[in-house]
Amino acid sequence: MERGSPDAAALNGDAALQQTDVLVIGGGPAGSTVATLLARRGHQVTLVEKDQHPRFHIGESLLPANLPLFEQLGVAEQVRAIGMQKWGAEFISPWDGREQDFRFAEAWDKSMPYAYQVRRSQFDEILIRNAALAGAEVIEHCRVRSVEFGKRGVRIEAEHQDGRKQCWQARYLVDASGRDTFLANRLGAKRRNPRHSSAALFAHFSGARRHPDERAGHISIYWFDHGWFWFIPLHDGATSVGAVVWPYYLKSRSTPVDEFFLATIGLCAPLAQRLATATLITEVEATGNYSYSSTRSHGEGYLLLGDAYAFIDPVFSSGVMLAMNSAFVGADAVDACLRAPARAGAALRAFDRSVRRGPREYSWFIYRVTTPTMREMLLAPRNLLRMKEALMSVLAGDIFGRTPIWKSVRAFKLTYRIFSLLHPLRTLLAARRRSLNIRPA
Repeated sequence: MERGSPDAAALNGDAALQQTDVLVIGGGPAGSTVATLLARRGHQVTLVEKDQHPRFHIGESLLPANLPLFEQLGVAEQVRAIGMQKWGAEFISPWDGREQDFRFAEAWDKSMPYAYQVRRSQFDEILIRNAALAGAEVIEHCRVRSVEFGKRGVRIEAEHQDGRKQCWQARYLVDASGRDTFLANRLGAKRRNPRHSSAALFAHFSGARRHPDERAGHISIYWFDHGWFWFIPLHDGATSVGAVVWPYYLKSRSTPVDEFFLATIGLCAPLAQRLATATLITEVEATGNYSYSSTRSHGEGYLLLGDAYAFIDPVFSSGVMLAMNSAFVGADAVDACLRAPARAGAALRAFDRSVRRGPREYSWFIYRVTTPTMREMLLAPRNLLRMKEALMSVLAGDIFGRTPIWKSVRAFKLTYRIFSLLHPLRTLLAARRRSLNIRPA
């Protein structure tokens, strides 16, 4: 990425160069949230989104920790109207038929007993329209093509769907481009996660069998030989189903992706039974390895939010919560940089700690969720030393507040290590298998 002066560009006849305080790349949950917060603080904000909302997106399962953020944004009732209440999650083992139900009401903090499952097309549109209502300029069907940093800010060039070019000079740039990882790619800062690697297949079904009681809105997690499945019921009767698999398995595909996906579902009998009378209503999509992180969360005149910074695995549905939380902390940092430079350093350090903490806390569980020891602990949880309550707090997304869960989380991790040592051969074989599984295809 070249560094130059945006002012020089303007002097060289670029009459279309427009001024803005903050330009946000991406109109997903992170971008729309930070745009809303900064516009409310009086900054001139321009949000550039490559697609047109509503648009399809995966990641429909929210966490209880999202709900206070919706209240602060003023969208709680809108989200409630499109959401399927999610009171918990269940883990199912197809090998022995065991399953375990977890309720958010069992978490340490009892004030967040539920979350929602949402169609992301509806949810993301609520957030981006809220940003516009807050005063941000929202431009859709417009893709950022280049950025150049200079002494007085950053020059951004974007291209509209019809081919028109548009340029801005911004005082600050926020990258919320999700898995496009716009800045991390251009800065050479994106790194494949060496400790995890996975791929995914996913689609929506109609007619899937749901639980008849309060568990109707649960997310169901099914283990199987090549990874795990999600089963997410939506408010309108559709069900999101996805398989997160090891790279070698997706690489083995020799049939059309829809046939391969249905055959993969057939490898997990309990899930196949729930989908026996279901109909595929969207195209099956596949994505390669998406476990990565950036070597930096911010730099002079920019910061990275949510998936633009890092993403690991969706098994604990943490993506939207981490993205929105990073936007709240990021908004504080950007505001400090623009209004109170003396506070900027401290605010950026706080942002960096927060944006790194989320992936770090969930990574420990994600790296181990397919191991025999972790399966045993999840299928037979105990609340000794309040370990189950602490685990449920993590599953609820309550990792940034003051809930005193961390001694119990450490006790859970110690128990995991002890159980692993009690079964050394099983643990060794599982470690070897995983090291083979995570090799990029």
